[in-house]
Amino acid sequence: MACLLCFGFWQLGQGAYIPAKAWLAQELMQRAWIRAGGGEDRATPWPWADTWPVARISARSGEIDLIVLAGGSGRTLAFGPGHLSASALPGETGNAVIAGHRDTHFRFLKDVKRGELLNVESSAGVRHLYKVTDIDIVDSRRGSLLLDTPESVISLVTCYPFDMREAGGPLRYVVTARKLY
Repeated sequence: MACLLCFGFWQLGQGAYIPAKAWLAQELMQRAWIRAGGGEDRATPWPWADTWPVARISARSGEIDLIVLAGGSGRTLAFGPGHLSASALPGETGNAVIAGHRDTHFRFLKDVKRGELLNVESSAGVRHLYKVTDIDIVDSRRGSLLLDTPESVISLVTCYPFDMREAGGPLRYVVTARKLY
């Protein structure tokens, strides 16, 4: 009986680990965001971090509030959405590509509709408003995102479908938003 109880708690812990890590990371990143706004360059959220906040995305009247980290490695994406360094920074001319996991930070994308507004703030405190213009499902083996655009665009990318139990797969859910001002 005791073994069965221990096994049950272990299973519960395994299921709660990723969401708990994602929540804690966002809390630590909020603190780093405040330091970055105060002028600290590359304000890391914890001493051994190899990433730092580069933007903040909010949507749905503040219901969604995410710190975007520099880099798109698996390690970075475990803690929050990551800005791919080959792309433009949010607010700049070009396509800013931001990736996130479908089961944590970018879960909200499955409910985003065309015409919705995204507020994006740079680490320098400059705010931009984006409007969702396109939602696509792309096969990553055949398609790619255009980075050199004549206007400021943000592409939010996550794995698809949302209800897959296994990680990976070639399909990506891409939400594209264009800067209004």
